[in-house]
Amino acid sequence: MNTGIKEKIIDAAWDLFREKGFGDTTINDIIRQAGISKGTFYYYFRSKDNMLDTLAVILDREYEKLDAELPDDMDAFDKLVLINYVVHSFINDNIDCNLIAYLYSSQIIKTQSSSLLDRNRYYFRFLEKIIEQGMARGELTTELSVSETIKFYGLEERALVTDWCMNNGNYHLGEYSRKMFPLMISCLRKAK
Repeated sequence: MNTGIKEKIIDAAWDLFREKGFGDTTINDIIRQAGISKGTFYYYFRSKDNMLDTLAVILDREYEKLDAELPDDMDAFDKLVLINYVVHSFINDNIDCNLIAYLYSSQIIKTQSSSLLDRNRYYFRFLEKIIEQGMARGELTTELSVSETIKFYGLEERALVTDWCMNNGNYHLGEYSRKMFPLMISCLRKAK
């Protein structure tokens, strides 16, 4: 089957989640919006809940756009702060905090691995490139390995999203991240 169809289903689902909310979106709504058959939906996804795992696809698209736009000579620390701000603003504007909270909680209790933590994601390759370059240029500390730095970055990033969810999205995630994230990851900047 065509992977373009899977992308079409993902786009339709997330448009509906944004418009109607996750709870009020049905599989039939997704099928209608995507212009596909029920069998096609079930070829790619077991259930509507299974669609939540595609958040990684949605976010990776944003990381790919950023990767293409960021100047190569930009300081690595500044890149890390900027991509956090941009993606957290995207989340704030496009994804309901209750949906993120539900996704996070489902990732904690399920027995299979999380799509958000899949090391093959574009997100991880993008971070690895920035961090390796930053370490090579003396912009980021080498006290942690690249892998440990990526893990630390992700922990801090998820902490902000978790707090936003716990506060029912009552502040702008991107703007709060712009203020707090540089403080949270300041230990990654190489002392001059």
